[in-house]
Amino acid sequence: MDDLYDALAAGTELPSSAARELHERGFVVLSGPIAADEIARAANVYDAMVASATANDVHAGSTTTRVNDFVNRGHEFDALYVFPPLLEACCRTIGGSFKLSSLHARTLRPHTPAQELHVDVDRASADWPLVGFILMIDEFRADNGATRFVPGSQHWLDKPDSVMTDRRADYDGQLFATGPAGSLIVFNGSTWHGHAANTSNGARRSLQGAFIPRRGRAATDFSGRMPPATRERLGSVAHYVLSL
Repeated sequence: MDDLYDALAAGTELPSSAARELHERGFVVLSGPIAADEIARAANVYDAMVASATANDVHAGSTTTRVNDFVNRGHEFDALYVFPPLLEACCRTIGGSFKLSSLHARTLRPHTPAQELHVDVDRASADWPLVGFILMIDEFRADNGATRFVPGSQHWLDKPDSVMTDRRADYDGQLFATGPAGSLIVFNGSTWHGHAANTSNGARRSLQGAFIPRRGRAATDFSGRMPPATRERLGSVAHYVLSL
């Protein structure tokens, strides 16, 4: 296990400029693991997986609908959670052995307000540091609810709820993580963030997940939900990140 972590940490797939952005700004937008000519097919697969989910895996919030566990729904998105630049970012940010905590679909409905700025995990938690990632199934734009980040806030001790009276309001210096479908946002979970308002007429789809230190408690028990056929198709890196 340690040998595999060392091999991941020694990788060179994450450009130095991207590593610097992640460290300094708290987020970076990369080209994702799905080829441009495969994005339309991936979107169709996403829709089919969402439509086939059972009720206990679907959660409808005030602005988004989430479908849990995109590890055990098929092979089509396996490349996402073993994507070398993403795993190298985990090595740099978490600084030790890590595992996948969650991977779910999240569809932002049209004409919905901005999400409150927040951090994903408390610094005192066993799940800190956390590396989040968002695969854009649709283009992310400022008008359709692109994720907004406050650059550098991952280095602050304050959290949004301690300094803001309205966490849905714009924050001075915030940046939108925009990009074409297939782009991948990688971010430090301590960076203040939240989706912007979707003022468009269309839904905005994404796959989202997080990696946490191996000692932490995963949000999804991937192994406990895993049928034998899924376990058999996965390679050594997937076994590592899923703690199989």
